[in-house]
Amino acid sequence: MSESVQADSQNPELKKHTFEAEVAQLLHLVTHSLYSNADIFVRELVSNASDACDKLRFEATNDDSLYEDDGELRIRIAVDEDAKTITFTDNGIGMNETDAIENLGTIAKSGTKAFLDKLSESQKQDGQLIGQFGVGFYSGFIVADTISVESRKAGEPADKGVRWVSDGTGSFTVEPITKETRGTAITLHLKEEYSDGEDNYLDRGKIKRLVNKYSDHISLPIQMRKEVWQEDVADDADDDTPAGGEMVLTDEWETINKASALWTRSASEIEDDEYVDFYKNITYDMDAPLTWTHNRVEGRVQYTQLLYIPKKAPVDLYTREQQHGLKLYVKRVFIMDEAEQLLPMYLRFVKGVIDSADLPLNVSRELLQESRDVKSIRDGNARRVLTLLASLANSEDSDKQEKFAQFYSEFGDVIKEGLGEDMGNQERIAKLLRYATSTQDGLETSFEDYKGRMKEGQKAIYYLTADNLAAAKNSPQLELFKKKGIEVILMTSRVDEWAMNFLTQFADTPLQNIAKGAVDLGDLQDEAEKAEAEKAQETLKPVVDKLKTALGERAKDVKVSTRLVDSPACLVVGEGELSPQMIQMLKQMGQDVPESKPTLEVNPEHPLIKKLERSEQFDDLAQVIFDQALLADGGQLEDPAAYLKRVNELLMR
Repeated sequence: MSESVQADSQNPELKKHTFEAEVAQLLHLVTHSLYSNADIFVRELVSNASDACDKLRFEATNDDSLYEDDGELRIRIAVDEDAKTITFTDNGIGMNETDAIENLGTIAKSGTKAFLDKLSESQKQDGQLIGQFGVGFYSGFIVADTISVESRKAGEPADKGVRWVSDGTGSFTVEPITKETRGTAITLHLKEEYSDGEDNYLDRGKIKRLVNKYSDHISLPIQMRKEVWQEDVADDADDDTPAGGEMVLTDEWETINKASALWTRSASEIEDDEYVDFYKNITYDMDAPLTWTHNRVEGRVQYTQLLYIPKKAPVDLYTREQQHGLKLYVKRVFIMDEAEQLLPMYLRFVKGVIDSADLPLNVSRELLQESRDVKSIRDGNARRVLTLLASLANSEDSDKQEKFAQFYSEFGDVIKEGLGEDMGNQERIAKLLRYATSTQDGLETSFEDYKGRMKEGQKAIYYLTADNLAAAKNSPQLELFKKKGIEVILMTSRVDEWAMNFLTQFADTPLQNIAKGAVDLGDLQDEAEKAEAEKAQETLKPVVDKLKTALGERAKDVKVSTRLVDSPACLVVGEGELSPQMIQMLKQMGQDVPESKPTLEVNPEHPLIKKLERSEQFDDLAQVIFDQALLADGGQLEDPAAYLKRVNELLMR
């Protein structure tokens, strides 16, 4: 709430309030930082008026008396050149005194601090942030030195109106008024620099152009008084001098926008620029979308979908408690922003609008969670988005391929979550995934590409997870595969190992993590190699048994390796067990991790392992070998100091 209240001695009903601290800070930033794009105040005030009308239409579904015999919702913009004012009027839900103080004197939104921080970091954001954080009303102070608001809440008596006035410097006043009509009128008293010259917002033509640019999609009529040409009457009927004239205002109001929701029009009638402008208006994104899809879906459930893929990931993409979702309309009546039930979580980056013909007008978030129709819409949206992405990924057009590459660099990790969240679309998702491999560094290889390059006799798709590409390419686990020329997919995202728990095969070919379980190359390993491995098992058995004793509880088991070529040892976990990287990640997230010990595999041909058999420092060398294998696998040492002490002692001997 506002901080202090005092009554005017001459007018006891006029109460003065002080803005809360964050509003004062916000107003300072708005007036000093957003002046580079003053036009945004038109967009924001029209958007707020539209929201007010949407709220009335929603409330009136249960109580049509709120319309007060005036059911034609509209927004009107009036320019007064003499008074140097612009007034935005709507006949929407309106406000009473409590609403005015709460909505205009404070910011009750959790994003306020984030907005202030972000605006402070980059002073000239072209106003794209202001509407995103729900503080668009204050954009009026960019061009106005005083704003007055007169409003009455729908359904309340005429004498329950309120007038709110502020110069935007630190305080505002409220007083009761009598207002015969419901709704809100916001009057901006323009600063001198915005009432003349190039930045003259008293120019009706300029206001019309701004409405067409920012608000043409709004389904309500946006009206201004009609201007007509009026010729001067000649003083002398015989005078041949052409009569002059001027444009004069009439009492007739004309609609200056298309007044039809963009998504309700046929896609063939809509230009790309209109789609882009609509996207920017609903998302406050400065960039055009990467691509979009617009469809009318017929069937058991009927709805219209207009879905956009952004060009860049938002900063809160991985903040899963942050609300994401689509705008929901029912029969063109606005119901809610960010209806997250209309998309699975792994597609939370998608923006757009759903207009349902079947959902009830009084649908709530709770009902959305339980509705079979909503599940059908969610499934349809998921399929549509995945189909759209597949069309980019599989296109031979270089522009579309570039768009997919850009999409994947921004959203590739989040879409992998779908492998575990959307089993019905798992195959569609898997076809979209791209990875580096042991032979190709870029994120270009799909599972289908890999299968097309598999060696004759290869029975599995081999992959390896690691913290980064360098760690993956230098992993001891790759050595045998490099020696035999077998390509391995390298997965370097933190989400990969979790996601791959849910994907066990692709197109009937099993996927095998080469760092888990035994390495079985099948037909790719000849009989001589198998015989040599069996012989090494017997020869090195005394060393293996001694290593088990020296390592104790640190290792689940010790085995002779068939996968190592150049390294002395590596760590292997069993199928279905967590890798050291996964354990580390889960611990960082504060989760309880079940006890899991790796198996140490040693290379019987490595000089260090051969030296180990006759070493007097067997126990210390065993610990060092284990620690080095742990580091090579991306794990963290429990006692780095002890490791360094052992290495130093061994070096000095």
